[in-house]
Amino acid sequence: MPIKLALHERLELHEILTFRNLSLTKAATMHGLVGCEELKEILATHVTEGKQHVENLNNLLKDGSVST
Repeated sequence: MPIKLALHERLELHEILTFRNLSLTKAATMHGLVGCEELKEILATHVTEGKQHVENLNNLLKDGSVST
């Protein structure tokens, strides 16, 4: 049974989404500037996972509910 999110929960999700987008943008930008291959791999992983997190957060905000 889905549980509706309260307004404050939606606002907190929006804050998290904004922060995650900023972090994702920074990691994607820095990936092109880094010379160390190990750090590039870490940033690439961060970007890949970040995209999935942003998508999940967007889905939560669109649905307005969480399944239990």
